[in-house]
Amino acid sequence: MNHSTEMNPNRLVQYLNKPPEDFTRNDLIRYIQDHDIEMLNFRYCGWDGRLKTLNFVINSKKHLESVLTNGERVDGSSLFSFIEAGSSDLYVIPRYRTAFVNPFSKVPTLDILCSYYNKDGEPLASSPENILKKAHHVLKERTGLSMEAMGELEYYVISDKQGLFQATDQKGYHEAEPFSKWGDFRRKAMLAIAQSGGLIKYGHSEVGNFSVDELEYEQNEIEFLPTRIEDAADQLLIAKWIIRTLAFRKGLTVTFAPKITTGKAGSGLHVHAKLTGPDGSNIMMKGGKLSDEARKMIAGMLDLSPSLTAFGNIIPTSYFRLVPHQEAPTNICWGDRNRSVLVRVPLGWSGKTRMSSDANPLEPETREPDGIRQTIEFRSPDGSADVYLLMAGLTVATRHGLEMKNALRLAEETYVDVDIFRENNHEKVKKLKHLPSSCWESADSLQQQKDYYLKYDVFTEGTLDGIIKYLKGFNDRNLRGEIQGKPEKIMELVRNFFNCG
Repeated sequence: MNHSTEMNPNRLVQYLNKPPEDFTRNDLIRYIQDHDIEMLNFRYCGWDGRLKTLNFVINSKKHLESVLTNGERVDGSSLFSFIEAGSSDLYVIPRYRTAFVNPFSKVPTLDILCSYYNKDGEPLASSPENILKKAHHVLKERTGLSMEAMGELEYYVISDKQGLFQATDQKGYHEAEPFSKWGDFRRKAMLAIAQSGGLIKYGHSEVGNFSVDELEYEQNEIEFLPTRIEDAADQLLIAKWIIRTLAFRKGLTVTFAPKITTGKAGSGLHVHAKLTGPDGSNIMMKGGKLSDEARKMIAGMLDLSPSLTAFGNIIPTSYFRLVPHQEAPTNICWGDRNRSVLVRVPLGWSGKTRMSSDANPLEPETREPDGIRQTIEFRSPDGSADVYLLMAGLTVATRHGLEMKNALRLAEETYVDVDIFRENNHEKVKKLKHLPSSCWESADSLQQQKDYYLKYDVFTEGTLDGIIKYLKGFNDRNLRGEIQGKPEKIMELVRNFFNCG
């Protein structure tokens, strides 16, 4: 048994006894033949951030070889708003490492994510998945460092009231059955995501828990493990599809919307990230402290944070979540273990106490090297995000921070204490800049910081202009004031963006 594949829940990994990045076309054909797979699904992300599907019945080995090698044509103008109908043909080419057995199909089916290519057989420059790939390539080329990331995927399950054992309003964090009603749903989703290639850290119920009339709202979260940033985006895309599909089959309503009512916890899509050296080692800590590279990374994210909302907060209700004095950030700052800052440095198992041997006296004193799991957490994004463009934007911001001459000074100036609202922070808070408060302001920020994303040909001008136009189309510059005290208008907006992302 290959130790890198031992206990892996992905059926292809188990059978082929190799990690997904080593999958070949012949591996997939062998699995399909040996497991009587009858259908193949090509999967790819559209401009709306949702998973699309192209179905194939496998007619013969020759047919299967052709499809897996040559891909297929699709109508790009129906998938991307910026592609003209007259020149819309694109190729979708499967990426073998993403293959997984479809967890829902009654007919044995293999699914595989695809990349877009243009008429000349070149990667589509404006495809979000390719923009992320370019962003990571440039980061590695310019700095010699790689980036890993993972998301915290929050969502609400909405159902009829379940009767006894009602959880306390807004006190659902890590609640268990019977006060948590949808733990079994979450666990089934987690297992399906893991079998589909997702590297899951854990799942739990979240703070949000409330009732309205005869409906019950329960917030949950599934958190992933850090992995190559391109794979992190793929996993979030598949996870959202799995959660929604499972909910549909069970007659439940699920939403990733950032805000579904006033006065209750909203749902975010926090992203943890770390830098690794050429040998794959985590370089976020040095000498028991946050490394200069990590501080520069933070500075880059803070500096570009106004425009990063254009990828991570792309609907008007995103900005109902980003309000002062909540766990969602509004000030552009960072801190340790602080959930009100934009970039948080969470606990990283760097303490000196051998906790495991203290809790288990019969065990020897063993522990990981200091900082091996240290990440930083970017807290503004939500479920409306285009996950590929968000990850690409964070990669650009990281490279920007590493290249900035004044990055360490900016990091020092924007650091705040454990509690940003403590009296000793008041003067510092007054000097801090703020995140945009609307899609309109986010578009303005992207326009102002556009050149950072165009540098090294990572993003395309057309992509950025399309995003700016899309965000300004909401015309929400004064929306907060216009709907204040008008609950029916607020709920109308919530309904409009309920199925975002």
